[in-house]
Amino acid sequence: MNDVVNPDTYDRLALTAHDNGLYVVTLNRPEKRNALDVVTIEELIRFFSGARLAGVKAVVLAGEGDHFCAGLDLVEHWKADRSADDFMHVCLRWHEAFNKMEYGGVPIIAALKGAVVGGGLELASAAHVRVMDDTTYFALPEGQRGIFTGGGATIRVSDMIGKYRMIDMVLTGRVYQGQEAVDLGLAQYRVEGSSMDKAMELAAKVAQNLPLTNFAICSAVSHMNNMSGMDAAYAEAFVGGIVNTQPEARARLEAFANKTAARVRPNE
Repeated sequence: MNDVVNPDTYDRLALTAHDNGLYVVTLNRPEKRNALDVVTIEELIRFFSGARLAGVKAVVLAGEGDHFCAGLDLVEHWKADRSADDFMHVCLRWHEAFNKMEYGGVPIIAALKGAVVGGGLELASAAHVRVMDDTTYFALPEGQRGIFTGGGATIRVSDMIGKYRMIDMVLTGRVYQGQEAVDLGLAQYRVEGSSMDKAMELAAKVAQNLPLTNFAICSAVSHMNNMSGMDAAYAEAFVGGIVNTQPEARARLEAFANKTAARVRPNE
């Protein structure tokens, strides 16, 4: 077994393999509300750096216990009494982990519940799809803690909800939940039951897509959003030329042409 997908090689993450290359990756520190310490970040980097080459086709990211993730392990940070240089490099490792997630080309569906707070929201924002249940709440309490965001909230969270809403969250500690959170863009799905069930349903669906197509969707789109309009148009044409002519797509296009493929229908 490839060490990347070997659950015995992780301490902070629990890995469970399912059919068709689908993996559930669970933050496994429920006694700490799955707070992110240095070890957890390094394990996230290791898994998401090698997931695609290890045959992972889709990931459901979850948290053990009642909460998804309460953010930075503040107790660890306080005890470490880090220098500015030390903590800068901690932040850079967070960015490494979350960039591997967003740009790695493997679809990640986050199953959210309870606290999605601080660094937990930064982690969730690096997933491609977020599903929340009715227990889920979002906050960036860094302002009240006397600290600043360091894992990409200024990039991804502000992109999801807008710069000034993100600033308001950090300044005031404002909490979002329920339909308001979906309307703002903090999650794409809200369920009354289990967010895990819905996340598994979505992940199983996207795992059936062609891997190269998923790679383009879950990597190229983010890269293109960092480009100028002209550069993005060129890059989109280039990626489209490769993906849309892949041999594996021929059978799917033939099924559409022969009217044997599933049709797109409105929700009933």
